[in-house]
Amino acid sequence: MKNKLIPWCAIFFGFILSGCGDKTPAEQNQVTTHSAVYEEPAPIKWKLVTSWPKNYPGLGTAPERFAKNVELMSNGRLKIKVYGAGEMVPGFEVFDTVSAGTAQMGHSAAYYWKGKIPAAQFFTAIPFGMNAQEVNGWLHHGGGLKLWQDLYAPFNLIPAAGGNTGVQLAGWFKKEINSVDDLQGLKMRIPGLGGEVLKKLGGIPVSLTGGDLFTALQTGAIDATEWVGPYNDLAFGLNKAAEFYYYSGWHEPGANLEFLINKDAFNALPKDLQAIVTAAMRVANTDMLDEYTARNNEALEQLKNKYHVDIRPLPPEVMAALKQATAQVMQEQIAADPKMNEIWQSYDAFLQQVISYHTISEKAYYLNR
Repeated sequence: MKNKLIPWCAIFFGFILSGCGDKTPAEQNQVTTHSAVYEEPAPIKWKLVTSWPKNYPGLGTAPERFAKNVELMSNGRLKIKVYGAGEMVPGFEVFDTVSAGTAQMGHSAAYYWKGKIPAAQFFTAIPFGMNAQEVNGWLHHGGGLKLWQDLYAPFNLIPAAGGNTGVQLAGWFKKEINSVDDLQGLKMRIPGLGGEVLKKLGGIPVSLTGGDLFTALQTGAIDATEWVGPYNDLAFGLNKAAEFYYYSGWHEPGANLEFLINKDAFNALPKDLQAIVTAAMRVANTDMLDEYTARNNEALEQLKNKYHVDIRPLPPEVMAALKQATAQVMQEQIAADPKMNEIWQSYDAFLQQVISYHTISEKAYYLNR
């Protein structure tokens, strides 16, 4: 048996050796060389500038989470470094920085650009307008996002919803507000259309980024400030700079934040990375509202029970005057700007429909809960 196996073994090994001999030494060396020099493609690196202090609760942490999600979902192929306000550019320069391509992305609020694009204010908040749930419906399923994209297209920018704080409170005041007369000459940090309404009633709107609020309020440079709500207001210590905390938030019933993307940078990405960025922005948008819903509850308890803050509703007379002034401001704004009028027609049509439905759904439920 042993002698019979030897020829078969010889034939088998001879076949292997002859197969190896099919490649010349140069060809074998070429295969080895190619295997040795292969490397993974270098990751794409983006910069994202914001209008918020670095890692500020809610507003500042949302873009940080977004960047981490993009890196994980892309398996490290796209890495985004987030810069707080002032680290790379001031908070009010986010729009121009991303438009120019100095940074590929930004996170901010559209009403900061009203001097450049008046209609941009519609994509943060309209006084006495839609809340967070409603504005998300309008943007993503009611045509609002397309109008927003068209508005920013001339600036080489792609906008997207970047989170929502929900209904904001009316703000912190150093003196009581008992009547409309108390708004006369009131210097208040309040941006966007809310500021225009305050001006209509004799107040003086002031534009400040978040990092400047405490000092301005404490030193008397301003008499009042709105910011967001208990979660963020407590983080800034605004309760130490003003005695009176008023509600409800007539000016920003659903403050929508924005992601800005440089269009050239986005178009240069592979399709799968474009999809990852788009999906991660949508996640960030939903997650921010979830966070504010949870954290505002906790912070309000601290303001009431630990710091004994004087929390009051605005008098009905003041609220009625604010609502009337809002109607006047909106008519003036849409009459002066065709683009604002176009967007308003879409916004108002959706608002009227959602009011009709939410009256018998959300509102009815709240009244009976």
